[in-house]
Amino acid sequence: MTTPFPFTAVVGQDDLRLALLLNAVSPAVGGVLVRGEKGTAKSTAVRALSALMPTLDVVSGCRFSCDPGSPDPGCPDGPHEPGAFETRAARMVELPVGASEDRLVGALDIERALSEGVKAFEPGLLADAHRGILYVDEVNLLHDHLVDLLLDAAAMGASYVEREGVSVRHAARFLLVGTMNPEEGELRPQLLDRFGLTVEVAASREPDQRVEVVRRRLAYDDDPAAFAARWAEEEAAVRARIVAARELLPSVRLGDGALRQIAATCAAFEVDGMRADIVMARTATALAAWAGRTDVLAEDVRQAALLALPHRRRRNPFDAPGLDEDKLDETLEEFGGSDDDDPDPDPGPDGPGGGGGQPEPDDAPQGDGDTAARPEAGEGGQPQPSGAGEQSPARASEPFRTKVLSVPGIGEGAAGRRSRARTEHGRTTGARRPRGALTKLHLAATVQAAAPHQRARGRSGPGLVVRRDDLRQATREGREGNLVLFVVDASGSMAARQRMSAVKGAVLSLLLDAYQRRDKVGLVTFRGTDAEVALPPTSSVDAAAARLETLPTGGRTPLAAGLLRAHDVLRVERLRDPARRPLVVLVTDGRATGGPEPVALAGRAARLFAADGLASVVVDCESGPVRLGLAGQLAGELGGTAVTLDELRADSIAGLVKDVQRRAA
Repeated sequence: MTTPFPFTAVVGQDDLRLALLLNAVSPAVGGVLVRGEKGTAKSTAVRALSALMPTLDVVSGCRFSCDPGSPDPGCPDGPHEPGAFETRAARMVELPVGASEDRLVGALDIERALSEGVKAFEPGLLADAHRGILYVDEVNLLHDHLVDLLLDAAAMGASYVEREGVSVRHAARFLLVGTMNPEEGELRPQLLDRFGLTVEVAASREPDQRVEVVRRRLAYDDDPAAFAARWAEEEAAVRARIVAARELLPSVRLGDGALRQIAATCAAFEVDGMRADIVMARTATALAAWAGRTDVLAEDVRQAALLALPHRRRRNPFDAPGLDEDKLDETLEEFGGSDDDDPDPDPGPDGPGGGGGQPEPDDAPQGDGDTAARPEAGEGGQPQPSGAGEQSPARASEPFRTKVLSVPGIGEGAAGRRSRARTEHGRTTGARRPRGALTKLHLAATVQAAAPHQRARGRSGPGLVVRRDDLRQATREGREGNLVLFVVDASGSMAARQRMSAVKGAVLSLLLDAYQRRDKVGLVTFRGTDAEVALPPTSSVDAAAARLETLPTGGRTPLAAGLLRAHDVLRVERLRDPARRPLVVLVTDGRATGGPEPVALAGRAARLFAADGLASVVVDCESGPVRLGLAGQLAGELGGTAVTLDELRADSIAGLVKDVQRRAA
């Protein structure tokens, strides 16, 4: 067995370590979501925590890790007789991104259930993780239906398996830890809210600390056992402190003063619902127990807010998580000191265990400073003269709800919310012979396949004689996520400030729609003499919005170059992810200038898309009383449809999806 890296040997990352330890003290806090760039010890710290968890007494032979002191009365392996038990370490179970629903919640032997009436249940990862740690690396890449099952089990403390009239329930209480790189896409806001705490991690910029990280990692790689032995004393001390804090936790008193501060803080930051208040209360109580106190202080409330609120205060999918600490201190001061039961209402800057506060985000939203107030300023802060070859970026107008654009036909891509697809979840549309393991039984089709053979199989009783060849897999239709590739004209013909602001607002609106529908997105821009891939296909819609915000304009209109570059992007992406179908959204006025025969070249490039059967929409940005209709002609050559900026709004056009499907068919 591999020796894990010691938890106490992790350099820095105080907030991450504190959040994990608080959940070890009080699993009711609700788990931790760790957000950060790659290579920041996220997985290392989580895996190291398992070695610090106290040992467990479990009923001997129970596959569901029942506590012998209070066994689960509904345990599928029960009822348990008092007596035999064994002691073992708490498990850390890792949920792979590509896991199936059966692997997560468990599976029934359908064949035995039909032929013998036996509930033969094979436990899944939720059963393995009971009373331990369930770790999900890259939780933002996990399929939505698995995340829903996971968080429901975490909230209820039990897992329910319902298959064709057969029901199994077992306890599933675990410490849920998820890690993610925001560059690869975000979790939906309602799922973010289900994690108790969140921490942002980043690599240190201090040379001395970076040197120590490398030194310890090299020493561990050379001899893991010897390195772990050097940290054994510190590990034992932290383990003992967790046990002591767990024992003290029921005695911790949360006074009315602290409760008022918690409620006032949640109200001040306008978080939705009441989950934040409850999580803050549990976190503050765990902080007091971890510090060895029986009273919750204002500093505990402050630290709890820094851990429990940043991911809940997002008002828009593109808002960076974070908390205004000055506002937090003002709120705590205003509502502190009014209750004699609440000692020390003056919050300090550092919470117990170190790491009091979130780091300042490096990727603060653009447009809040002086540069945004002077949109006409160019590089070095100098104003750009009117008619210059390149203009500074225009700010996007207010986003709006767009009509649904979808790819025609039925796909088989990753689960999402845009186009029709054959999926594991959705409405049943038919049946087929299973390819591999049976996951979704079509009961009627199975009975129909088995019925003609009952006499030949010697059926003598009421039970149906079912063979494996009789089993039928249900085919279901749901929705998939697509690759939405934006091809944006950033040439001089689009450079009018008000016009480009409207264009960016439309693209931003489509990006919001792509975020909600779980799409991958890419961004190709063209201007001057060439086109560039501003953002390769990614699940991070936030990154696309950031690139759009800084998009400059000016120069000629190399429309053919933009189309050819987009075609190359789709060709490469088809090799990487062949199941994900693309939707091209071309944002242009249809003009083509620069080089010999630019219009003819653009037409030939557009016909490549039509020949490949690629779904496309042209967002016509032409304005003014005289319109040439070039975008509509271009849409015809693409085999797609054209819509104006006004028609893109959800309340301004009817039947857009039918239009796209009809013209792309």
